[in-house]
Amino acid sequence: MSAEKGSCFPAGTVISVFSTPPPPPPLASPSFFLGNKKLYQRVAEGKTPVTGDHEEAKVLIKNRNLRKDLKWLLFNKYIPSLIQDGPQCGLVALWMAGHLLKMNRNVTVEEVVKLALDKQYTAQGEMFSADNMAQLAEDVYNCQADVISGGMMGSHCNKIISHIIAGLPVLVPYDEDFNHEPCQRGGHRAHWAAISGVLLGLVCESLSNEYKEDPDIPGLFYPASETTSYPQYIEDFIVEVYLLAKQGKSLKYQLWEYQRLHESNLQLTEFCPKRNSDGLVYIVPDGGVTSGLSGKVVLLK
Repeated sequence: MSAEKGSCFPAGTVISVFSTPPPPPPLASPSFFLGNKKLYQRVAEGKTPVTGDHEEAKVLIKNRNLRKDLKWLLFNKYIPSLIQDGPQCGLVALWMAGHLLKMNRNVTVEEVVKLALDKQYTAQGEMFSADNMAQLAEDVYNCQADVISGGMMGSHCNKIISHIIAGLPVLVPYDEDFNHEPCQRGGHRAHWAAISGVLLGLVCESLSNEYKEDPDIPGLFYPASETTSYPQYIEDFIVEVYLLAKQGKSLKYQLWEYQRLHESNLQLTEFCPKRNSDGLVYIVPDGGVTSGLSGKVVLLK
């Protein structure tokens, strides 16, 4: 993709989808989902996530065939990992993201789940509404939550990247592939991720001394200090963008192409047929998955 000046790339009421009895009363713990542990839960047991703003990103970058002719500029704020218990991906992603909101107390995932149940935003742990996710975030973290509609490109691209560079989290619904990366299944694999970092590929000869080069990876740079600002002129040189994401089925960060996540986010249109026939109650907004998730992104600050 080629850079274009001023942009990163070219150019209701909540209802149940079933007529079965209402969901059970809220419980105090997210461990109310029954059944055998999923493979990803068993694999994660006993493992400790890598911590630090840049450590795991460096491992990912080393293992990716990124362009050697670009300067790579990394911004990231570490968020903790948590393996979801049942279909809690959105609630777990919100809990992860909440650690960047600098509250004066620790919020537990149990609190997040209980409030979502109390407000009838969820029945099984699912979150099929970005608007409900935003309201839940404001209620739990006393923050401001903005919902972007229409996808992640155009002017939204600059807004999202600037938000992440400022050290603030983004919540994105997408279709999850077998390796947890974005795919396109029409919404049948709808999942939530918390985004805490961005990796920018720049066409330029050098960067100012506001940025320091990594001692182990030539061409990889970070802000030299916490107060380093993001100069707008850099937008003119961006040709590739990756996002650092975490989601509730792995303890690890993943590095995703921005365009690929945008495409996955935009095509969330259908409720999963398997869930539609499993006999359980789910909370879905008027207009279905399309109105609740398609092209929606939640920015927290």
